[in-house]
Amino acid sequence: MAAYKKITKIVVSILVVLLLLAAFLFWPINTNENLIQDNKKLAEGKTAFLSQKDTSTTEKRPNIIILLADDLGKYDISLYGGKSTPTPQIDSLAASGVTFTEGYVSAPICSPSRAGLLTGRYQERFGHEFQPGDRYPKNNLEYYAFKYLINTNNWRLNPKIEYPNDASIATQGLPQSEITFADLAKRKGYSTGIIGKWHLGHNKGFFPLDRGFDYHYGFYQAFSLFAPEDNNPDIINHHHKDFTDKVIWGQGRVGIGQIRRDNTIIDEKEYLTEKFADEAEAFIDKNKNKPFLLYVPFNAPHTPFQVRKKYYDRFPNVKDENKRVYFAMISALDDAIGRIREKVRKEGLEENTLIFFASDNGGADYTFATTNAPLKGGKFSHFEGGINVPFALSWKGKIKPHTIYKTPVISLDIFSTIAAAIHSDFPKDRVYDGIDLVDVVNNNKEAHKNLYWRSGDAKAIRSDNWKLIISGKTHETWLYDLSKDKFEKTDLAAQNPEKVKELQAALQTWEKGLVKPLWPNLMHYEFDFGKQKYFVDL
Repeated sequence: MAAYKKITKIVVSILVVLLLLAAFLFWPINTNENLIQDNKKLAEGKTAFLSQKDTSTTEKRPNIIILLADDLGKYDISLYGGKSTPTPQIDSLAASGVTFTEGYVSAPICSPSRAGLLTGRYQERFGHEFQPGDRYPKNNLEYYAFKYLINTNNWRLNPKIEYPNDASIATQGLPQSEITFADLAKRKGYSTGIIGKWHLGHNKGFFPLDRGFDYHYGFYQAFSLFAPEDNNPDIINHHHKDFTDKVIWGQGRVGIGQIRRDNTIIDEKEYLTEKFADEAEAFIDKNKNKPFLLYVPFNAPHTPFQVRKKYYDRFPNVKDENKRVYFAMISALDDAIGRIREKVRKEGLEENTLIFFASDNGGADYTFATTNAPLKGGKFSHFEGGINVPFALSWKGKIKPHTIYKTPVISLDIFSTIAAAIHSDFPKDRVYDGIDLVDVVNNNKEAHKNLYWRSGDAKAIRSDNWKLIISGKTHETWLYDLSKDKFEKTDLAAQNPEKVKELQAALQTWEKGLVKPLWPNLMHYEFDFGKQKYFVDL
């Protein structure tokens, strides 16, 4: 009897422990129910500014086309001497105008970079510092399983916090108080269109049609399949082993990854890179007799790696299929850009069309299809491989062909250049960070003395040829003289403590004009540089 009681007591104890463990694991993580509120003053200023319709026709209004690649490394194309992928169309676009050898983006990751591009303002000024979250852990089991049981490679979870609930997540996106270059153009009587990847919010108030665009074809998410994965022999599908790739293929074209024309979901069968070119040609054809602004954010060569066989067959000597598919995707992108430019020429619009080309950030070296070499680092990092990108501008008759501009410019300048080209003023209630590229190129002016970056406690500044990078989580700093060391091989921080302090002070001054991030970041990315670690909040 005593033994029975003892066993019973042990069993009950075990059950109690299991119940407590289950309660702990499945207990909901505290959630932040706060909805993100617009800056009331800026929202009122935006309304007032956009209500001042400008219908003047005294000046000739040029068409505007912005062509944006996704995760395209600077040396993955032949424009900068890259040997892997000939890109004759991109090279031709740059040769017809200006190639920027020191072109930067305002963030090394998709959504924040696009927020800066569309607004002409450092996105940290209005809190769009991290990637918007689609989903956060619901309970301790999800959090700890993700942290300890799933191989997340170099993606690391940040310490557990109160996560936004679903209602709060729905308010994440490019703040509605911000003015996009589409808003600016529409105010001047332009037809506006976006064809491609959005990634700036996927709920009411944040859709492209809410942000100054008259027409949208594409998807809201950070990714979508380039073509349905349905054993089509014309499509080469290449999978990666990292967990993000599994998520992308697993989700496919569902939810915010679905293809839409305006608000209608499309069962699209065509290869997206080519379809985006089709849609761009159709938009130009429809609007060729009136001024238009067309933004074409391609998703190539972002994962998932998919390409049509005819592009894959252009690289028979590349034995590594991963690289071969990547190079082929870039080749398809190059063809699509060529088609859009040819449509402009065919319609006789070349002299009245300003065309930009850039990438949203550096190449994603975690795919192992690119390394961004000889630049250091890649996507997510503030080293040159993450933020120094392909960048060109073409405007026949306005920019002299074969121009090379060698001092730093930034994607924020695209907004200001558009404003100058369409003769638009700016609202006076907010700071703008860009300059008119046409003016600085034609007059050989210095565009910027200082450029800044911040992703949580990872920060950087370029001042003239000096560049300081800070990894706050590891308390590491790197200092480079880019005039002598563009590839960031020799850290000069220890030899130049006063320069480090000077640049830190400049960063702190800039940060006084910023706001706290509007939503938290779930993860950070870890770069391993031998004895030094570099962490970037995403």
